[in-house]
Amino acid sequence: MSRTMSVNPLWLFQIFPWLRWWPRVGRDSLRADLIAGLTGAIIVLPQGVAFAVIAGLPPEYGLYTAMVPAVIAALFGSSWHLVSGPTTAISIVVFGALSVMAEPGTAHYIELALTLTFLTGLFQLAMGVARLGAVVNFISHTVVVGFTAGAAILIASSQIKNFFGVDLPRGAGFAETIWTFAHRLQEINPYVLAVAMVTLLTGILIRRYAPRVPYMIAAMLAGSLVAFLLNHFLGDSRTGIRLLGALPARLPPLSLPDFDPKALSQLAPAALAVAMLGLTEAVSIARAVAARAEQRIDGNQEFIGQGLSNVVGSFFSAYASSGSFNRSGLNYEAGARTPLAAVFASVALGAILLLVAPLMAFLPIASMAAVLFLVAYGLIDFHHIRGILRASKRETAILLTTFLSTLFVQLEFAIYLGVMLSLIFYLLRTSKPNVASVTPDPESPYRPLVARLDLPQCPQVLMVRIDGSLFFGAVNHVEQRLGELAQQFPERRVLVINGRSINFVDIAGAETLVQEARRWRRRGGDLYIYGLKPAAMAILERGHFLDELGRDRVLNNRDEVIRRLYPDLDPEICARCTARIFTECRQGESKVHRLTSAGT
Repeated sequence: MSRTMSVNPLWLFQIFPWLRWWPRVGRDSLRADLIAGLTGAIIVLPQGVAFAVIAGLPPEYGLYTAMVPAVIAALFGSSWHLVSGPTTAISIVVFGALSVMAEPGTAHYIELALTLTFLTGLFQLAMGVARLGAVVNFISHTVVVGFTAGAAILIASSQIKNFFGVDLPRGAGFAETIWTFAHRLQEINPYVLAVAMVTLLTGILIRRYAPRVPYMIAAMLAGSLVAFLLNHFLGDSRTGIRLLGALPARLPPLSLPDFDPKALSQLAPAALAVAMLGLTEAVSIARAVAARAEQRIDGNQEFIGQGLSNVVGSFFSAYASSGSFNRSGLNYEAGARTPLAAVFASVALGAILLLVAPLMAFLPIASMAAVLFLVAYGLIDFHHIRGILRASKRETAILLTTFLSTLFVQLEFAIYLGVMLSLIFYLLRTSKPNVASVTPDPESPYRPLVARLDLPQCPQVLMVRIDGSLFFGAVNHVEQRLGELAQQFPERRVLVINGRSINFVDIAGAETLVQEARRWRRRGGDLYIYGLKPAAMAILERGHFLDELGRDRVLNNRDEVIRRLYPDLDPEICARCTARIFTECRQGESKVHRLTSAGT
């Protein structure tokens, strides 16, 4: 009985995914998660308000979106550090989709937003249940590194106006923000800059010299103190230091989406677009943070977690949510160890709204900007960027393209572009498998096949190894390479292909093998292949290609091939050959020697 109870069935992990990380919870992790959660709750206050305004909703809806959906996504996702909630990209798409249907901020608009959220969650949940999370594999690590670095720059650039106290246009892109700021340097507010610099330096110093102290909270407290003193002695009208202001002191009220079929069909196309964007954001962010935390991400589980968070959130006055770069990066940097940090952040946010909302009015916006500067810097993976720049020109191109497109085009298109480049380069690599002439290594007792032209070669047999899949995209390269080898060694009449490194063969690949066999037979020789994997053999069998190749020409190993072809070799050439690279060659030499001795 005890043995049965000690085993956690797989289905239990799938239904209750938090059981996977629950053993990590302990006194130290709870303390770290609580600190990270408190920090995240403070940071999300201004962000939630701003994102809701962008989405065309009342400010409090951004805070509602940072509560219940964040808890559901944390418990049902796979990432330890991903924090869900309102995001810039989702807010923009929501406004673009709904503003043509209703007046932003009205009751009808809010109802449409909740319905859109419900449909978005259904699409995401369906994709997770259908096990479509494998699409995450097409987002390469280089794309994630470039996207993360670009997003970090965007986070920092979006806080320039708050850090320096300069009036910049709302919603401006990266280039416009930098250009406008460069022309308004004379407008920098020294008091705002002083508060931001004190916050920034405090965070840097505490993080370096007192790592056990929650440096972000300490930094914001230091900035708040400086702001209070400046406003007290000089007056806020002179300093221009803006504070957060009053917040609504209530928890998310219950809500109900519109289940009218007409409304659902009207919102379905927009919901699908939001669902895809949300999943792309969430999985990309989860992978970016997981790469730094050395954690594995389950794409299917993330899809389910995001879907459930939006479905449930639509009944708690939340609009469409996704993974947040700001909050996830902050969560990791603040020392979070388990998803409980996101739960604590949501609970703390609710407590802040109920209990200490008036005190948050004294938090300077410049201090929050400084903290986000720290978060942005921590998101840039300098180590991997240097490695990519040194290792591969192609990967460097993917990195730079993703990074620059993140800065200068819409965020979601930056990811799509990076993924497309990754796929293109992947196809280029797989379409040109290595086709090398090989020969047994006489220095090894196992005589493995090696690609060394300085070793003895058989004058009648050309042995090649194909390293890669033989599919429609690669057959032209393989045919060209085999033709080059045939011209390089015109005296050889038999081609032996080592198929152990061929991962799979499609119809085009099988037809290529048949054509090569015919070509070598016209030259007076033959083609043999050995070591094919069962899946490749199944294709040859079902397509009747084995009959055209000759079943006695497709064998299991090299020894079988040599025993089969050796009797058909020209004995006169064998008699003059000094290479003797096969065991049969040495056996034949002994026979010749005995016959010669007997004749003498």
